[in-house]
Amino acid sequence: MSGRARMALYAYAATLLAAGALFPLVEGAGWLVQAAVLLAVQSGAGVLARRMPVARTLTIAAQALVTLLLLTLVFAREHALFGVLPGPSAVMRLGELLVAGGEDVGTYAIPAPMTDGIELMVVGGVVLVGLAVDALAVTFRSAAPAGLPLLALYSVAASLSDGGAGWLWFLLAASGYLLLLLAEGRDRLTQWGRVFGGAARNAGRSADGTGGAGGGASPVRTGRRIGVLALGVALVIPLALPALDSGLLGGKGPGNGRGSGGGTISAVNPVVSLQNNLNQPDNREVLTYRSNIEDPQSLYLRILALDEFNGSEWRSSTRRLTDVPDRLPQPPGLGRDVSVTEVRTNISASRSYQQTYLPLPFPASEVRVGGRWRYEPEGRTLVGDDGQTTRGAQYEVGSLVVEPTAGQLAAAGPPPQDLVREYTQVPGSLPAVVARTAEQVTEGSSNAYERAVKLQDWFASDGGFTYDTTVTSGTGSSAIVRFLRDREGFCVHFSFSMAAMARTLGIPARVAVGFTPGTVQSDGATSVGLRDAHAWPELYFEGVGWTRFEPTPSRGSTPSYTRPETPADSASDAAEPSADTSDTPSAAPSAESSCPPQLRQEGGCGPSQEPGAALPTDRGTPAGTVLLLVLAGAVALVLPLSPLLWRTRTRNGRLGSGGRAPADAAARTLAAWREVTDAAWDHGIAPDESLTPRKAAARVVRLGRLDNAAAEAVHRIAGAVEQVLYAPVPRPAAGLAEDALVVRAGLREAAGRGTRLRATFLPRSSIRVMWALADRRAALAERWAGRPGAGRWTARLRRLTRQHG
Repeated sequence: MSGRARMALYAYAATLLAAGALFPLVEGAGWLVQAAVLLAVQSGAGVLARRMPVARTLTIAAQALVTLLLLTLVFAREHALFGVLPGPSAVMRLGELLVAGGEDVGTYAIPAPMTDGIELMVVGGVVLVGLAVDALAVTFRSAAPAGLPLLALYSVAASLSDGGAGWLWFLLAASGYLLLLLAEGRDRLTQWGRVFGGAARNAGRSADGTGGAGGGASPVRTGRRIGVLALGVALVIPLALPALDSGLLGGKGPGNGRGSGGGTISAVNPVVSLQNNLNQPDNREVLTYRSNIEDPQSLYLRILALDEFNGSEWRSSTRRLTDVPDRLPQPPGLGRDVSVTEVRTNISASRSYQQTYLPLPFPASEVRVGGRWRYEPEGRTLVGDDGQTTRGAQYEVGSLVVEPTAGQLAAAGPPPQDLVREYTQVPGSLPAVVARTAEQVTEGSSNAYERAVKLQDWFASDGGFTYDTTVTSGTGSSAIVRFLRDREGFCVHFSFSMAAMARTLGIPARVAVGFTPGTVQSDGATSVGLRDAHAWPELYFEGVGWTRFEPTPSRGSTPSYTRPETPADSASDAAEPSADTSDTPSAAPSAESSCPPQLRQEGGCGPSQEPGAALPTDRGTPAGTVLLLVLAGAVALVLPLSPLLWRTRTRNGRLGSGGRAPADAAARTLAAWREVTDAAWDHGIAPDESLTPRKAAARVVRLGRLDNAAAEAVHRIAGAVEQVLYAPVPRPAAGLAEDALVVRAGLREAAGRGTRLRATFLPRSSIRVMWALADRRAALAERWAGRPGAGRWTARLRRLTRQHG
């Protein structure tokens, strides 16, 4: 097997190893077999193309064309010309699949089902990364930059899987890259005729590190040791430092909740880029439930609470987990004089909705659910353990309908100091305008309850805020200030801003994430869809506990206890719903009924998805546009660097040419001389073909202002060239490649900064590429002219050209 073919095999293996990081993202493993077959054909096309005397760019173009044909054959066969040629219909079909795949990625939880769109994105992405790796490592013979597309593939998988792409996948991807580097290194070393040993540890060691005797480790063994050491550091350091629990390796860190004792959970930070999700045409159903609650509009399904604000985001604190008790403890802060009614709710989750937090009415008092679930007492949430998700879950919840009066909230005593310290913290980076605005809005209030109601009413009606899904989302301090200034946003802005302002007033506050009550169906069940995802603030009042407020206009329902004119005595007689009707999810809601009444009054229905809630359909930027932008960016990056890449490739080829025969020694000598000539040319010394090697060497020394070492190296190479050209029996010279590198270093040292930069990024000798293309064009024209019948075809082409102007 040739060196190029062996490198192609290593590039193929490295790409497949890195693609393993995508396993946690999708269901099944058939896509990897498919990607392996397409990669093999693509790599084989590259091996065949490199055997022909064509430019490297044509080799890559041929591989790209083969890849396009393969993707068309697999994913758009029915729309292709002759089943394989990508005509307009096939291209449109591929574009439709990419758009559908982007929607599916935003809709399904991980691991996502292997839909046609997701399959095209996964398989096509792996094949494109394989093309980039093959082009860099094999075609351009630069294995080091080939790690960039491999790193991009792993990084995308690690960021999307939220810890699923763990250390094993990183180890496989890194091993593939190291094998690629070691293979390139060995290939280059063996082209010299032997693998150099390490330098001797004695005084007679030569200046270049190759002289003397000794049995030091070879560079290949040293490279292996460095690679193993690097992998060990990458794997051990994140385990030793708690702060790196979810870094490059995507480790699970706190929150895996394995075992039966203890365990912690760290919630995912909010994802608040909702402007493209809020106008989706389909409100996909994620939950259905039946409840005996008297006021259905007050039954919010809560998933988790974001209780930590660090200035850049709201997130959930790391808490300890316990086993789920048969009866959940009494909610903290709830007094006996507050009216409480217990209701029962039977909930069914759809098969497409899967995430690790169980949606529950708040505060839940009892949960009957199958599977592996853990309980987090502070937030009163249930968290899946060891891969447990909500997918297809059917469970029954007993919950409390807490109905405080305005008087009870107004008379609430001071909260516990430890709770105040934790839930009134605001970062030092929070601009003073937030606290100042909170003071202005609540001016004249006599207690925390009145301040909370004034904040809610100011956001919902009095402050001139507009519910708008097209504004820039965000959860940090700057986003809050922008929201207060522009007064446009959606539930994320309203809830996070009210919670932050309440904290500046000394009121304990956090943000809850979950679903609004949903839409009642004709059969009595209630359907909850993606558009019902929501966020709202919870404020703490001693004697009542954590209490829901609703500052977002047109979403959810305003709590009765925040409207003093409306009495809050809606106790219900709790009669348990029948089990036979609650265990089966209802049919999907109609287009008319899927829109909540509050949004219908505003003239639009938009989702409001938060972290831990359902994954919404996010069109975002079309995948085709993203692909074109990525390709354009790659071209814009690679095109200016093409002279540098060509020059590096040429230098490596000249100084790494192998073989042990006398003819090979002559070729090495002439290649080293050509490299010296081009290096001098790159630094402003144009070649003069009329001079002998000896006079040309003297000219390079004089014009290049070379020092003694570089001058001696030039003359040694020139003498070797004269031996090859003129001696009856040439004597092969050793160390010419090192001499050529010494000459290049001497030229760079004597040149100015501008000359060095031009020699690196725009070398003058790169004009040889144009000369080579011109020679190949002339050779092809001459070959074509010599074929039988070529004259007739040339005449027809000329006639067609004249006819079409």
